[in-house]
Amino acid sequence: MSNQILNRALKIVGFVALLAAFAGPAANAAPAKRAVVKKPHVAKIVTSKKIVSISKGAQVSARKSMRFTTAARRTRIVQAVIPAKPSFGQIAGLHSAQDPLDLKSSVALVIDQDTREVLFSKNDHAVLPIASLTKLMTGVIISGAKLPLDEVITVTQDDVDTEKGSRSRLKVGTTLTRGELLHLALMSSENRAAHALGRTYPGGLPTFVQLMNAKAKMLGMNDTSYVEPTGLSSRNQSSAQDLATLVNAAHGDPMLRELSTSTGYQVEVGSRTLQFNNTNRLVKNPEWDIGLQKTGYISEAGQCLVMQTKIAGRKLIMVFLDSAGKLSRLGDAERVRRWVESSPVMDQKVKISASAKSVAG
Repeated sequence: MSNQILNRALKIVGFVALLAAFAGPAANAAPAKRAVVKKPHVAKIVTSKKIVSISKGAQVSARKSMRFTTAARRTRIVQAVIPAKPSFGQIAGLHSAQDPLDLKSSVALVIDQDTREVLFSKNDHAVLPIASLTKLMTGVIISGAKLPLDEVITVTQDDVDTEKGSRSRLKVGTTLTRGELLHLALMSSENRAAHALGRTYPGGLPTFVQLMNAKAKMLGMNDTSYVEPTGLSSRNQSSAQDLATLVNAAHGDPMLRELSTSTGYQVEVGSRTLQFNNTNRLVKNPEWDIGLQKTGYISEAGQCLVMQTKIAGRKLIMVFLDSAGKLSRLGDAERVRRWVESSPVMDQKVKISASAKSVAG
């Protein structure tokens, strides 16, 4: 009987040692917890004048170490096997276009808002998914309809994202006013808020989407099409030229300017107070004077950003589409700002185009 106990103890000791050797060199793996032998609950086996101590704490710690290491290795394997889904711009080869500012966005456009002079363009006629930049048109329609902003709207199951499976802090059953939902949609890109605005529009969602497309046509946005109000669908598409037109139109609405550039907003949901923040950190940067903005992202669209801003005394509209990297769209905006500030007269203009001009959905 004592031999069986000894064999079990030796196996456990050997397992802990093997586990420590295995987990130590794993690159980027979560650090394995050390097996600490605690004094309580220690089993002692005496044989050949040697004492082997195995604590319950050591056994539990060893099992946890194996779970952490295995999970880390599994994550690395999944990431290696399943590459990131390419954007439409990448598929079309738009990232092959080089530009003097080394922008990470495959599509970019900078124009003078007052004179309509194009200062910088890169694949500006390419038609791509626009993700949550869609919500800017959603805001234009809601604001233009002059619906009561204090009307209470309830988030329902119909507002839950079945396109991408994205999460939301607005649970089904949440009740907020139309004004609150519009604020969250424009500032923090809240998908359920935007969908609820379209769903509860007089005539329902189909009427709302028709109005979105009709407004685009009226503004001369001929490369633009909408199928829903959030931007989760890759079939919501536009070009940089059209989006600059939309930004200019939306900037004329004081409410859209205020809500889109708000740095933060709190809403009461039941007994809780939820804090929402702007998805564009540049609105908090004192070096920027931003009059209107909207961000967007889905894998098909890449990172997107549109802004109206004032730089070196000039009112500019900036559009960045299909940027690679979470912060690269903001980095591109910073690069353009420094470029404009270093050449306030803007004697030179930049126009870059890749071989692929348009991407069908």
